Amino acid sequence: VQLQASGGGLVQAGGSLRLSCAVSGSIFSIYNVGWYRQAPGKQRELVASRTRVGSTYYIEAVKGRFTISRDNSEKTVYLQMNSLRPEDTAVYYCNRDPAEWRWGQGAQVTVSS
Repeated sequence: VQLQASGGGLVQAGGSLRLSCAVSGSIFSIYNVGWYRQAPGKQRELVASRTRVGSTYYIEAVKGRFTISRDNSEKTVYLQMNSLRPEDTAVYYCNRDPAEWRWGQGAQVTVSS
């Protein structure tokens, strides 16, 4: 399985980014998928997930600011991030929820104050 995340970058606090993650080499539609992030010196954490039937989960820190979506026909999962804060700075990864695919390279998101 290959996970190709894109859309990261440097943004000022209050700005927005949209991450995309294309999945290849695996069936996609039957799995719950999620976005994870790892900040420097911290463990990787699940940020948001979306089940195969459309239910969503967000950690408290991103509720109301982030939106996860998926396109099963394109085997792609998205993360719309609004009102970004410096504490959102991290490398963002997609994977199944729970994570069972091999990790991809992730997308760096840097939010300046």
